[in-house]
Parts: sequence; C-alpha cells; structure tokens
Amino acid sequence: MGRLANVSTQTVSRYFTGVGYVRTETRDRIAAAIDELGYVPNQSARTLRTSRTNSVGVLTMGAFSYGSAGVLTGLGLAAREADVTLTIAALDLDFEAKNWEVEARRALTHFKSAQVDGIVLSTPLPGIENLLADWDESTPLITVSELPGTDEGSAGTHSHAAGWEATHHLIGLGHRDILHVAGPATRNEGHERERGYRDAMQSAGLSPRVLNVAKDWSSISGYRAGELADPATFTAVFAANDEIALGFMSALERRGFRAPQDFSIVGVDDMPAAAFFSPPLTTMRLDFRALGIATFKMLHHQILTGERAQHYVVEPELVIRNSTSATQRP
Repeated sequence: MGRLANVSTQTVSRYFTGVGYVRTETRDRIAAAIDELGYVPNQSARTLRTSRTNSVGVLTMGAFSYGSAGVLTGLGLAAREADVTLTIAALDLDFEAKNWEVEARRALTHFKSAQVDGIVLSTPLPGIENLLADWDESTPLITVSELPGTDEGSAGTHSHAAGWEATHHLIGLGHRDILHVAGPATRNEGHERERGYRDAMQSAGLSPRVLNVAKDWSSISGYRAGELADPATFTAVFAANDEIALGFMSALERRGFRAPQDFSIVGVDDMPAAAFFSPPLTTMRLDFRALGIATFKMLHHQILTGERAQHYVVEPELVIRNSTSATQRP
C-alpha cells in the first residue's frame, strides 16, 4: 500500500491510527490506494496498535541544574494531574559533550520499544535537528531547547531576552563599562545570553567585555572568573546565571570589592537562594516549572489529537534586589 501511494510505512500507520500529522494530499493518495487494493483494516489489530500505555519518556541531557530540575518538576506535576507515568533517562555530559548523539539515539530507541505514548527531549546542546532528522513521528515528541530547529512541537526559555533586559537594566542605571561573565560556551543558554548582552551593548553604542572561562553553570566557575576579573575595567556585571553570580561576588569580596558599593551585578534564573545572597541578587526570573507544565500539556494534546502545538516560550522577568544601584563612578 505504501509503495502504491508513494509514501512510507510510517505515514500509512499515522493515517490509520490518527496519531501524527498527514497532509491532505497524502491522505488522498493513501485512500486511493486502499480503494484500488480493496484493503479492509483489521479492527482488532488496530485497537491493539492504538492502545495507550499512559506513559511518557523524558530524556534530559546535561548536568542536573536548577533549570533542569524545575522543568522536571513541572513535567511531573502535569503528568500526575493527567494520570500519566513519566520514565526519565538522564544523559550527563561534560563541557565538550562529544559523541552524545549515539547515547541519545539509544535512549530514544528504548522509549519507543517500551511503547511510551510520547517523548520529551530536553537538551542544552546545539544540533538537535540532526538527531531528529529521521524521526518518523509515529511517537509524538516535544523538544525543550533554546534552539529547537522548528517552530512546531518545541518549547524553551528566552535566554537572549534575559541577556538583553539584564544588560539594559544596568545601562539604565548609568553603567557603561559592563562585564559579562559568560556561561559554558558549548550550551545554547550560554550562547544566547551572551548574544543578548552583546546586542544590548551594541544598541547603546557600548563595547562588550566578555569573561569566558566557565566550564559549567556552577559557583566554582563564577569564583574562577572573579579571581581573573580586573575591577578597574567595569562598574557592572551581567552573570550568565545566579550560581555564577554567587561565585563571582564571593571572589570579589575576598579581594575587597563588594556589590553594590563597588559594582552592580545581575544574574539569571531567580533560584530561591538568590533572595538570600549577600546582598540579595537582582536577577532575570525564568519560570522553569511553568515550562515543564506547558511542555507536558503540549505533548499530551498531541497524543490525544495528533495536532502539534506551536513553539512555546517562557519570557524572562526582571527581579530587582539590592545587588544593583546607579553607577558610583563619574
């Protein structure tokens, strides 16, 4: 039948099961092939094929962090409300993140063999479109990524906007020498937050200064940056996340410089501890839990209807605390 209609067996399967998108002209060709062959579907077998397991596979890639934990929490809350079980696979990756495609394909294949109803793929890495290039869509999949490669069936935060708005907040306070303590360069979020910072600096006619030493999102990376930074060259700092901001502030305080008297600093995430830093940290809040909830609802809708949702974005929100003030330098 697939040969006669000039379509793949997966497309024929989607036609009969109703799970997954099939274009109108493709459906017409399949229907014509059915008529020509006199094919009568086996309804009992079809029932077996379309029975749901009420389970969803989640592949999360990268080191466990505040953001990934928030996404998983949101997924779990929404899945529990829908009476769906999550099966979670975690693929830890070092800074270089080499050969991750092989392990990711293995995990996705396992989920398919377990006959989950759908899959969430949460990744901080570029190139996910190559991994999914031959995805047959018989199993619905939602990608959680800053750079998903498609406007359908994907969700993510808006790190570029976080970098832009954090930097403009500092510019609005009169700062002109603004340092960006970057996140890991191999991660989408790190790249996008730096890009937002650079765009904001350029829009204000200012020269960007980037300290790019982080190998992860930890306070250790921030502390290392704080040991290397020259306080004479900046009055404000945009740190790629709250953990990096904490490490940077700690290193600068050991050197005799304290926010906001000597420099202002803004982070990203608004992790719960940020309000209790010394001083409390101004930050760009990203609601990762809401991202997880929305992602599951998108996937569950696709499982039930076959309709893919448009890209969902969590926008950042500026939370002003005591780590920023107007510039003290002339």
